[in-house]
Amino acid sequence: MAYQTINPTTNELIKTYPNHTDADIEAALTAAHKLYKSSWSQGPIKPRLEVLERLADLIDARSEELAKICVREMGKLISDARDEVWIIAEIARFYAREAEGFLAPIKIDSGLGEAWIQHHALGVMMVVEPWNFPYYQLMRVFAPNFAAGNPVLAKHASIVPHCASVFEELVNEACAPKGAWANLFITSGQVSNIIADERVVGAAMTGSEGAGTAIATQAAKHLKKSTLEMGGNDVFIVLEDADMDKAIKDGVFSRLHISGQECICAKRFVLHEKIAGEFLDRFTKAMATVKIGDPMEEDTKLGPLSSAEASAGLAKQVQRAVDAGATLHLGGKPMDRPGNFFEPTILTNVTRDNPAYFEEFFGPVAQIYVVTSDDEIVELANDSRFGLAGAVFSKDIDRAKALASRIETGAIWINTFASTAPELPFGGVKRSGYGRELSQLGIKEFVNQKLVLVSNAA
Repeated sequence: MAYQTINPTTNELIKTYPNHTDADIEAALTAAHKLYKSSWSQGPIKPRLEVLERLADLIDARSEELAKICVREMGKLISDARDEVWIIAEIARFYAREAEGFLAPIKIDSGLGEAWIQHHALGVMMVVEPWNFPYYQLMRVFAPNFAAGNPVLAKHASIVPHCASVFEELVNEACAPKGAWANLFITSGQVSNIIADERVVGAAMTGSEGAGTAIATQAAKHLKKSTLEMGGNDVFIVLEDADMDKAIKDGVFSRLHISGQECICAKRFVLHEKIAGEFLDRFTKAMATVKIGDPMEEDTKLGPLSSAEASAGLAKQVQRAVDAGATLHLGGKPMDRPGNFFEPTILTNVTRDNPAYFEEFFGPVAQIYVVTSDDEIVELANDSRFGLAGAVFSKDIDRAKALASRIETGAIWINTFASTAPELPFGGVKRSGYGRELSQLGIKEFVNQKLVLVSNAA
């Protein structure tokens, strides 16, 4: 597995990074386990939280540099890259300021005596992260685990090694102790061996179903906890009373965000029949006229896919859907220009026997479905292998809330596109995975919630 920075806007190879050896892995494991066994993990939390505060300040100081690295390495729009850099600083600050309260003892009323729950670090973590949010994915696992006292070994995606390297550089510059975070350029086989190591207590992954299955299997084989986030096929529901201007604007943004390479962006547009024609017409015009170009330019709205392989794979997926009976309403192929640009695409008439019905399209491809009732909406939304997130647009908030409660996902947004914040938990159900990151839920995924009871017996 070659770790390379290839600019997806031009497909220029910028740099190749050497893989870490088994000896490098052993050194990282040794340092991480030693740190876990030290007073850093077992002692007061405040020194760890001070590191997170410093890390947030360092990120702010280098924000524009970090954003441009992200654009060059995976093609994210410069505005979106700036947003990502901003949110990782906010996540670091959130846990710096809230973790002590999240991990404070919790009293339990019991007739058996004085009882409470203590929170303790578990040990060394192995995490595997994807390329589409190359800083955010790392901070999502680093900040809560660092605050809790768990050292982390990280394998990042092979196409974002510069982002991985600079993140490690920032952590070290913030004066995190040796062993707290290690960036490893390694293979999937080496990841499997690390999970099996007795010094490692858990694994977390965001990525494909295949990778998630492999990691969950290895973790379970060795009786270790794991959390997984494996993508989604999110519904974007527009009811007949929705604010049409807002629904179309948010729908286009959500489907094209990160060039459609986002697990929680809109993928299946579920439209009430009374507004379906108007929505599709206006949505099509908006998709067809979006500005496509250099992601470094401030007014670009759609940049390239992350790699040539991603573009070729998406083209095959669209063609397979059409061959199975779907209608290609707009776009459908890579653009004839340098880089990995793909046309904004809309598929209609996707039936349940079409493979596309159950697939996640990781690119600027929207599917359109027309429904007649709320029950039909729920049936269609839940007829999916995935259960990550979704959105409902309606002026009737009670109706939207009722629909939200019936849809089988980890999150539902009402009258807005899917978004993130440090205080909001992130995760899904079904094949979208299990466990939660961010918020107070995320920090407790890998801590020992230990019961202590002082007996009141004489």
